[in-house]
Amino acid sequence: MVEYPPLRSIFNHMVKLSSSQLDAIFHALSDPTRRTILHTLAEGEHSIGELAAPFNMTFSGASKHIKALEQAGLVQRTVQGRNHICRLAPEPMAQAMRWLQTYEHFWADRLDALEQALRQPDPPPPEE
Repeated sequence: MVEYPPLRSIFNHMVKLSSSQLDAIFHALSDPTRRTILHTLAEGEHSIGELAAPFNMTFSGASKHIKALEQAGLVQRTVQGRNHICRLAPEPMAQAMRWLQTYEHFWADRLDALEQALRQPDPPPPEE
């Protein structure tokens, strides 16, 4: 039997996300359809039918995407009669963004060094 280490929590300044929460957020954001759904929900609440229409998909297909967004905590769904109304829950995305900002200085430093290297004049060719 394989023993796995316990799940670690990822700390970023006063933000605490478990590895599984962060995984769910990035999994949800990895799909272009779900990113478009989030963009649409940033404008306001929509029914699943309204969210499915631009993709020409069924309620069931759209509902699967919504479920992935719900599991990541990015979307909240309420049922009003026969309508499933979705709204954006931005806090998990903000937490993931803060986690990513931890690495921003790393990449900024590397890109600055690359820029400096590219700006250096080419050395003259060796004489034969």
